[in-house]
Amino acid sequence: MIEKISLYILPLMILAILTAGAVKKVKIYEEFIEGAKDGFKVSISIIPYLVAIIVAISMFKASGAIDIITGLAGSLLERLSIPADIIPIMITRSLSGSATLGLFSEIAHNLGPDSYITKLAAVMVGSSETTFYVLAVYFGSVGIKKYRYALLTGLLADATGIVLAILVSRLFFLASTV
Repeated sequence: MIEKISLYILPLMILAILTAGAVKKVKIYEEFIEGAKDGFKVSISIIPYLVAIIVAISMFKASGAIDIITGLAGSLLERLSIPADIIPIMITRSLSGSATLGLFSEIAHNLGPDSYITKLAAVMVGSSETTFYVLAVYFGSVGIKKYRYALLTGLLADATGIVLAILVSRLFFLASTV
């Protein structure tokens, strides 16, 4: 039943929007073109922010900082029964979704989809956000320059998501194997 609904929901939404526009006598095509123009302007305005964040992430990865942090924090986290293999996901999640998905894919490939670390990584990826990307794109697109509190809130939410992902994964995945 859900599969049938999911097949038709998007076309029905588009049809409903077009019908509502026709009933209200809106020039649908012209409005669509205006929206596309505005979207293009927003895309152009956020390019500097995207370039800055991509360069920062690339520099962070190329510098070996992730490996250094993993080495330093690994032994401490291992004492807390948190696998060291998960540290790169914890570090990159707030920075880049694609980098995190690449790391997650590597973990799943190397350790298998049913391993505890893969399940923990999956929960962690789903429990946090790419805070710096969101701030760069969304705040940059509307010209907000002061985002200190949004950054602090986003990083706090990411840290909370990571801690809760660890606790929930322990509860669901480690408890079921013991």
